[in-house]
Amino acid sequence: MDIREILKVLPHRYPFLLVDRVLEADERRFKALKNVTFNEPHFQGHFPGHPVMPGVLILEAMAQAAVGALVRQPGFPQGGLAFLAGVEGARFRRPVYPGDTLILEGELLAFRRGVGKVAVRALVEGEERASATLTFVLQGSS
Repeated sequence: MDIREILKVLPHRYPFLLVDRVLEADERRFKALKNVTFNEPHFQGHFPGHPVMPGVLILEAMAQAAVGALVRQPGFPQGGLAFLAGVEGARFRRPVYPGDTLILEGELLAFRRGVGKVAVRALVEGEERASATLTFVLQGSS
């Protein structure tokens, strides 16, 4: 998916759209890309003189990438939304800096009755920077 297709699936817009491209996605697995640039507004204050991508935004990027697998589920309502409902086991191993390319990859663990659970991780140059298990609740109309 390129950015035009992503905009059809995700309701997020600047400055909160945190996925630049979906590289791969099927009903089970996904891989997406986020280019981290110094121009992003959070770097102005996090932290002056030592810019680090906030962990909560890494989690949000992983959640947005996970929607790439969720929208392919038979029970996903057309025009629906996936709301983040839970975060389990979040771990942040190393910082993410401007200039990094985050690869967000994961696997759908379960999907039933409009609730999905996804294992996801964020990597930079093959090194895991963060990981979590995310739970989503789907809402919308068919």
